[in-house]
Amino acid sequence: MFSTVQWSEVLNDPTLQNLPYKIELNEQGRIEMSPASNRHGILQSRLVRLMAKFLPEGESITKCAIQTANGVKVADVAWASKGFFRHQPLQQDPFEVAPDICAEIVSPGK
Repeated sequence: MFSTVQWSEVLNDPTLQNLPYKIELNEQGRIEMSPASNRHGILQSRLVRLMAKFLPEGESITKCAIQTANGVKVADVAWASKGFFRHQPLQQDPFEVAPDICAEIVSPGK
């Protein structure tokens, strides 16, 4: 089992901040996928709620994969209009173009 200190070390390790994949720690303390912070999840949820309230005619998307010239990037939260989905099928993964709004939550220390 891993301790809170070990998880904090992963979150604060600058060498693990901009990896091209997500990591987590397993029971043995080995890295498997990307560390998430509670703060990040709370902010992500707030953005989704705000988009649903003020932009009801589209869809909010979390962890939205988008193909870019620099590879596939994942927006923490995105919003897509009905018009967007006329050109990008919902099952398209990653999307070939970015949705109408893309938001990235900046972690402390970035």
